[in-house]
Amino acid sequence: MIDKQHVASDLVQPIMVSDRESFLAMMAHLKKQPRIALDTESDSLFSYYAKVCLIQISAWGTDCIVDYLLDPLLYREIDELNTILADPNTEIIMHAAYNDILTLQREYEFTFRCIFDTQLTARILGWKRTGLASVLEEHFDVLSDKKMQRTNWGQRPLTTRQQLYAQMDTHYLFELRRLQFEQLEVKKRVEEAQEAFESLEKVNYHERPVQEKNFWQMRSAKSIPREKTGVLQALWQWREKTAQKMDRPPFKVINDAVLTEIAMATPKDQHTLRQVHGLSQYQVQRFGKSLLRTIQNSFDRPLPKLPAHRGRPQSMLDEKTMQCYEALRSWRTATAEVRGVDPDIVFSNDTLLAIAKRAPLSMTALLELTDVGPWKAKTYGPDLLQVLANV
Repeated sequence: MIDKQHVASDLVQPIMVSDRESFLAMMAHLKKQPRIALDTESDSLFSYYAKVCLIQISAWGTDCIVDYLLDPLLYREIDELNTILADPNTEIIMHAAYNDILTLQREYEFTFRCIFDTQLTARILGWKRTGLASVLEEHFDVLSDKKMQRTNWGQRPLTTRQQLYAQMDTHYLFELRRLQFEQLEVKKRVEEAQEAFESLEKVNYHERPVQEKNFWQMRSAKSIPREKTGVLQALWQWREKTAQKMDRPPFKVINDAVLTEIAMATPKDQHTLRQVHGLSQYQVQRFGKSLLRTIQNSFDRPLPKLPAHRGRPQSMLDEKTMQCYEALRSWRTATAEVRGVDPDIVFSNDTLLAIAKRAPLSMTALLELTDVGPWKAKTYGPDLLQVLANV
């Protein structure tokens, strides 16, 4: 039983790491640890080109947990941190590790070789609430400052509230890991979790398909009249260039709803532009002339091509493969319900699709699929192969 009052009251002032001396002192401590906890904060809500603004790291000290706040905006020479993250003998505890891994790979080429993901573990255990704030509240009586979820992590100096919020993201992960590992052992799901963690180690930012941005990704783009799509496309392109120049997220220049309102109204002068619902006086003053010029120039352009229809991948399957896929989905739903987890914890849709296409007839063939590890093959393989044989 966790002493919630004790755990919730053991926070001490975090150590700011913002120069070489403090970085080397932190590294000397971390290199002696069998495991550390890690998280990041970025400024995606405030910049067009999102960047890592803070890296939170916690480790056990002599008799308490020591929390570091590494500031890569003030001290950039942090490549040596990868010697710890890539060490297979040092466990890195993270909550919802996938995005942090991608972010740190993108900016620093960091790699991870031994991960314990507390959110993924919560899902494997069948916990209903898996967000860190909810987990901290439910298991440790610790309340997060929700206002900090939208704070600007790129501003300096960091406030005391920001530091405390960031510190909490890693400080409790050791105790959370202990609690979860005990439950994994009771439910006999340790091997399952370890296999899931190993899949995170294979995440590679450079192998992710690059999704081209275009105005059709706006929800409203497919619902406005065809003759207005050229104006909306021109406005969207203008907003992208403006956001890049200002280094602000596009929605903080003009949001999608207002951009669509402008396209629908197609104003030809400042007076009409001011009547657009949701467009502020400041926006009219700052962007008005540019907006009107963009609208005018859009009339000389051909209408954009309609987006290619992208049906669900299974809509392109032959009848036999489709039957296999649907049978596998039904089996997965029933299996997940018995285990008390979300269906994708058993297998993702992509993995089921790959299995349906390959239609393996043996465990050996099943294991040839990259997304099917030994534990899943051993646990689900016999039933899965029987489902395929019955189709």
